[in-house]
Order: sequence, then structure tokens, then C-alpha cells
Amino acid sequence: MLDETPKRFDRIVAILIQLQSKKIVKAQELADRFECSLRTIYRDIRTLEASGVPIYSEAGVGYALMDGYRLPPVMFTREEVSSFIAAEKLMQKFTDPSLGNHYASAMYKLKSVLRSTDKDWLSNIESKIMMQASEPMFNDNSPNTLALLFESIAEEKQIQLLYKTLEAEEASHRNIEPVGVFHENNNWYFLGYCHLRKDYRQFRTDRIQGIKKTDLKFTIEHDSLETFLNKKDQPSPKTKVRISVQKKIVKYLQTEKKYHGFVSEKEVDGQIEMTFMSCDIESGFPRWFLMFGDYATILEPEELKKRTLELLEINRERLLKNS
Repeated sequence: MLDETPKRFDRIVAILIQLQSKKIVKAQELADRFECSLRTIYRDIRTLEASGVPIYSEAGVGYALMDGYRLPPVMFTREEVSSFIAAEKLMQKFTDPSLGNHYASAMYKLKSVLRSTDKDWLSNIESKIMMQASEPMFNDNSPNTLALLFESIAEEKQIQLLYKTLEAEEASHRNIEPVGVFHENNNWYFLGYCHLRKDYRQFRTDRIQGIKKTDLKFTIEHDSLETFLNKKDQPSPKTKVRISVQKKIVKYLQTEKKYHGFVSEKEVDGQIEMTFMSCDIESGFPRWFLMFGDYATILEPEELKKRTLELLEINRERLLKNS
């Protein structure tokens, strides 16, 4: 009984906030959110009424607060609310379930201070905004990765990770001291000190197959995440690449060209000559080039021409072998 009292108090406060976030709230909607029975919701509503909260109900419709009743003194403009809705959709699709739920709870509080007319306006646009993730950002076995990483960084306690690299056949257990979390190239990453490798490593969240907190404190005073990322972005050896591409194809290369070191382009004899400073003419650039190679020509360097021919020959041999 002693344990239930604080939980009930938190639930009643949360119900009041949700009642302020919409014009009408159904009892079943509240029961689903708090994972309790309708009888419990009816009891909590009566408690709010007994406390002087002006709630009125319509049979078969739901509960509502008398217009004008608000606790928080904060008001937002419609433009501000629009930005919050966009952020909420991003949180739902691009973060883990735990953080998404926390943000949803915060949104109930935000909506609770809106005027009735603004709630109608918000409802009209809310269902018409969608965000689509191109691929899963978290492994099903570790759905609350970001939330645990944030806690670890804030409390300066190590996490235990079950991680599978792209090359490895099996996942390995590691104790990590997370330094920071960042989003790059449509994926979430975190950088941390790996006790297994005795060095700093970068980890991708969708390759984390298990994560849990430990009581072990950090053993190192780490530099800021920005410091490590600036080191990573320091210039590496690059090779000048020039290719000639048919005009009709150039528009399809816009998304990827920057990733491959795009520098400039110009029209030469009806073709588009593109210049790159590539970090990887051994694998990355030639494989990308082969995607549109029947519409393009490599002008320089010779090493890139040779490597592209090697890849074509490997592919040719495999096709012949399996035909």
C-alpha cells in the first residue's frame, strides 16, 4: 500500500496534465497510457474532482476541463508548437523507445497550456506530419540504448556492451566508458573508452546487441566529444579524381557526391566533368562509380582505372561461374 501511494499520486498528476493537453480525453485512452483498469481511472477522476478541479464528462465521449482552467502560466505561439510537433515526430522515429516515451510525456505537458482553439489547430496538423527512417537505428535486443548511454555519461559509470562489428562473426562483451553520442550519416554512434581494446572506439547503435549499466565508475577523465571528433576529421591523404559524366545522369549523383569528396564540376564538350578529392580509390570510389559507369568515363588517375577494371573482372568471373 505504501508503494502504491506515490505511484497513484504521479498518475493523478499526469492525468490532470493530459486533460489539459486535449479538449476531450477518453477514459480508455487514459487506461491504455497508464496500463491500468477503467475502474482505476474513474477513481482517479473522482479524486481530482474532490480536489476542486473542474472536470465535466459526457457519456460515451470522454472527460474535459472547463475552458480557461490552467495550472501552468506558460503560453506558446502556434509557430513554436509546430516546431515541437516536428521534434516529436523525429523523436518517435529516430530515437530509442525510452527517450521517445519521455518526450511524449513532455509533449502532454506542453499541450496542456494551449488554448482550446490552438488544440484544434494542433490536432489538424499532428496526424499529417510523418517522419520515415530509412533503416533501423537500434537492435531489437537493446531498444533503450540511447537512454542508458545518457545515464552512463551523466553518472560517469561504465556500461557493459555486447557488440558485433561488421567484420566479426560473433559479438563480443566489452566494458565501455561512454564519452558522447552523435548522429551522422543516418546512424546513431557513440564514442567511448573500450577496456577490451585499451583505447577509444566508435560504436554504431544498430550493432549493439545488448547493453546494461554497471556500478563501475569511470577510470579516466575524458576529453570532450568535440575534441575526439575534431581529431577524427583531421585531413587524411587524398587522391585527385576526374570523371566525365553524361548530363542526364548528373542529377542522380547529387546525394552521394559530397560523401566521395566532390570539389567542382564544369561542362566540357557536352559532358559534365566532375573533380573529387577522394580518400578511398581502392574500394569506396570505384564501387560507387560502377553504379553509373556505363554513363561515365574516368579521366584520372590511372590507379582508379585499373582498380575499376579489377572489380569488373571479378564480377565477370562470378557471373560466368554461376551461369
